[in-house]
Amino acid sequence: MHAYPEIQMLVGGQWRRTASDPITNPSDGTVIGWVPRAGKQDLDDAIAAAARGFRTWRKTAPAARAEIMLGAISLIREREEEIAQAISLEQGKTLAQARAEVIRGCDLMTWDANEGKRLYGRVVPAQPGMRHTVIREPVGVIAAFTPWNFPMSSPARKVGGALAAGCSIILKAAEETPAGAMLLAKAFQDAGLPDGVLNVVYGDPAMISAHLIASPAVRGITFTGSTPVGKHLAGLAAQHMKPAILELGGHAPVVICEDADPEMAAIACIKGKLNNAGQVCVSPTRFFVHTDVYEAFVKAMRRHGCEIKAGSAMDPDSDIGPVVNRRRFDAIDALTKDALDRGATLVCGGNPAAGDGCVYPFTVLADVPDDARAMHEEPFGPLSLIVRVSDIDDAIARANALPYGLAGYAFTASAAHAYKLGDELEVGNLAINHLVSAVSETPFGGVKESGYGREGGTEGLECYTQVKSISHLMDWA
Repeated sequence: MHAYPEIQMLVGGQWRRTASDPITNPSDGTVIGWVPRAGKQDLDDAIAAAARGFRTWRKTAPAARAEIMLGAISLIREREEEIAQAISLEQGKTLAQARAEVIRGCDLMTWDANEGKRLYGRVVPAQPGMRHTVIREPVGVIAAFTPWNFPMSSPARKVGGALAAGCSIILKAAEETPAGAMLLAKAFQDAGLPDGVLNVVYGDPAMISAHLIASPAVRGITFTGSTPVGKHLAGLAAQHMKPAILELGGHAPVVICEDADPEMAAIACIKGKLNNAGQVCVSPTRFFVHTDVYEAFVKAMRRHGCEIKAGSAMDPDSDIGPVVNRRRFDAIDALTKDALDRGATLVCGGNPAAGDGCVYPFTVLADVPDDARAMHEEPFGPLSLIVRVSDIDDAIARANALPYGLAGYAFTASAAHAYKLGDELEVGNLAINHLVSAVSETPFGGVKESGYGREGGTEGLECYTQVKSISHLMDWA
């Protein structure tokens, strides 16, 4: 067992200790460490360091940038167990899921590192003696804000995209779960990343975001988190005319068509819901099930859902660990009770056990009415809501009824249904007959109030670049 690391900030290649706040293990409520709190001077130092780092990094050849990044990724893979245990302790996901997160973060950054060598421009045909070229340049210093639910892979997404495009970055990671970002940064430092290219700070989110975004040296922002906070940061960015990548809330729908196998669909949906105890922006939550397979699907969810064990993150028998804190625990419990009070049927779970930890059982509700709060408010936890629908048009209308559109899922054996779902579901990512919304090679992001901009794939790197058009008249005498 690795001890929980001492958390420090990285500014200009130097590690800093400052005033700090407690970090709590959600499995048992104990304090496991202390997170530093950046002051304005720390932020100004980080901005100056990132500006210096950018001047160096943007002039570093893409192949050389990739070599340093791949070296850091290799170190992270070697340190998988140390990082996994740290993020399991602070965030509450099972150790198996924490290990998978570390590997996923490495895969994301590996794609970015290699794709950074292929950020091509183009030559536009012109009259003789004239040449028009279009090139992509790195935006500059990026202010990045990451959430608590993926302590390592969410920072990896932003660090990988920004660095591969030639930007420097100030990463403001989550105070609740700081170890993943710090250990990621340590690997990059050990791999020879120039000082100032990657900086990591923690502290008061409102103060840090306002200070960084207002700085003339910061040229772009990227944020993953809730829609209300995303709107606030978008407003700050707009005041200073800075581009933003916003990956916001989800409340993902799942359409189960009449030709789907309800048993196989239920098994896949439960597996998808187990990820991080449902604390995922793309977690399958609203299940719109055709009436012909409704009863069979509910029975399968009951049969397999009742076998799910919720417990300590470090217990190898746990299928899901605790939710991140008592606020999240209470919010999920309130949504469950509200739905039951309004007529929903408890299929499995509910009734969490008392204790100091934040373990909430895997919970499935059927016959959930439209006016239940959980149908409109993202539960962000191990809560699944099953609704009967009459046909695919009914399912699509209900799925699109909310202002969110991040990920969606569907199960069908019909090519016609698959085409219709792809054409009409208002989401940024759609997975059919499986529960993986995006991989390293594909873009990830939302529509409507789930944000804009993309991470991952070629599109993800392009969001960290700006386009310059150069028109050159060669014979001007």
